[in-house]
Amino acid sequence: MGTVILEGRLLCKDAAEAEVVKKLLPKHIRLTKAEPGCISFSVTPTEDPWVWMVHEEFEDSGAFEAHQQRAAASKWGQATSGLQRIYTIKGL
Repeated sequence: MGTVILEGRLLCKDAAEAEVVKKLLPKHIRLTKAEPGCISFSVTPTEDPWVWMVHEEFEDSGAFEAHQQRAAASKWGQATSGLQRIYTIKGL
């Protein structure tokens, strides 16, 4: 098993969605970085206030899948489930 890397963009369709991201993102980042197997995790704003660049790196597919499950069940996952995500994943 090797490293899993996810890269891409998180897209909001309006200011209300962008505000949800801004409000919940700090805790989501903190919890993710504390997960076993997380090598790096960043969600950074772009010049467009409704778009964020996402970069995730996990030690292996098990750590990545555990992150996906935790994130989906979290307040972040529930509140942002309708946002468009354009990601590529390497290493699965």
